[in-house]
Amino acid sequence: MALKLGLAAIVVAGVVTYTLGLGPFASRLEAVAENQGKALIGGPFSLVDQTGKRVTEADFAGRATLVYFGYTFCPDVCPTGLATMLAAYDQLTPEEQAKIVPLFITVDPERDDVRAMASYVALFHPDLVGLTGTVEETDDAAAAWRVYHRKAESETASDYLVDHSSFTYLMNGENEYVTHFGHGTTPEEMAKGLSAALAGGAAG
Repeated sequence: MALKLGLAAIVVAGVVTYTLGLGPFASRLEAVAENQGKALIGGPFSLVDQTGKRVTEADFAGRATLVYFGYTFCPDVCPTGLATMLAAYDQLTPEEQAKIVPLFITVDPERDDVRAMASYVALFHPDLVGLTGTVEETDDAAAAWRVYHRKAESETASDYLVDHSSFTYLMNGENEYVTHFGHGTTPEEMAKGLSAALAGGAAG
C-alpha cells in the first residue's frame, strides 16, 4: 500500500508536468515520496471558509475530504471539475456523504474573497466548502498538494486568467492522500472510486 501511494504521487507529478508542458516546474515535483513510501500530497493548512470562519485541517478530522483547486473566474475547467466532483458526491449514499467533505480551494485569493467564494460555491452544492485566505496561505496550500498555478499575462490588473493543474484529490480522515481523479474522470467513475475508498476506511 505504501509503495502504491508513492507511485501514485509520482504519477500526479508526471501527469501535471506532461499535460501542462512545464519543464521548469518539474524540478519542484522531484521529491514526491518519503522514504516510507507515503505520498507527499496534502498537509496542514489555515484558510477561511465562505462564511468567514478560519478553518484548518483539524476541522475535518475523522472525515475524508474531496479537494479541488481552482478559482471563481475560471471560464470552463473549474466549473467542469466541480460539477463532476459534486455529481459524484450526489451519487453517494447519505451515509457515505456524511463521511466526506467536498472542498474548493482558490488559487486566486486576490479576487476570490469570502463574499466571492460564498456566491460561487452556492451555485454548485450546499455541502461544498469554499476556502480562501491570503496569497501566502493559498500558495502554501497549493504547494502542499503539488498544484501548479500561474497568472497568465493580461493587459489589465483585474482581468486575467490563472493557469493551473486540474485534479480532484481524496484525502482520508487524517488529511493523508488516498487517491486522485483526473480531469477526464466521469462522475460515475469518481463515485465508484469514492465508495470503494470509504468502504476501505478512508474516513476513519
